[in-house]
Amino acid sequence: MTEIYRRDDVSVDQQHALASAARSLAEEFSGTFDAETIDRFLHSSFEQFAGRASVPHSLPLLAERFARQRLHALARVEGTTGTPIVLFLCVHNAGRSQMALGFFNHLAGDGAIGWSGGSAPRDQINPAAVEAMRERGIDITGEYPKPWTTEIVQAADVIVTMGCGDACPVFPGRRYLDWSLDDPADQGVAAVRRIRDEIEQRVRGLLADLEVPVRA
Repeated sequence: MTEIYRRDDVSVDQQHALASAARSLAEEFSGTFDAETIDRFLHSSFEQFAGRASVPHSLPLLAERFARQRLHALARVEGTTGTPIVLFLCVHNAGRSQMALGFFNHLAGDGAIGWSGGSAPRDQINPAAVEAMRERGIDITGEYPKPWTTEIVQAADVIVTMGCGDACPVFPGRRYLDWSLDDPADQGVAAVRRIRDEIEQRVRGLLADLEVPVRA
């Protein structure tokens, strides 16, 4: 991070937004997690973005979304569910892993859960990746670069790594796949299309291996 986050640095508007997010999460996870756990996850998620987000007013929303994913992951670690979870990891969580997640969610529907993360997340998704996916009718602008956390990795059944090397987390008992793909960073749409198409074929193969039906 480029800055040190302190709760005293949070603006009044951000405090109100975080309080609203805490109430929403408390209602959603009622009976699963107490208010202290939710508050801790929400503010630690806010901290993940506070030093690098380019639009300060969006920080509470990003924090709420990331906290929700982490809480679902923690619930998965502490319980069981039959829905497979796949985590896509790359360096910046701005290109390869976001395109893989886009295809995965589009093709799997409710048959599986997809997450993504990066070892050094950027501030925004690669515009060339957004455009390349748009050409296939898939909108990934609703996603955002984010880090991985311990509970997210532990909750995943399959972890797909793409170029993050030793920075990618390794936990015993998880199934790992390493996809060797060119990095679309700083490349134009023409170059990214080839990477996109290779990712789609790999995602389709993974879903077949997981016996998850592909949506038409």
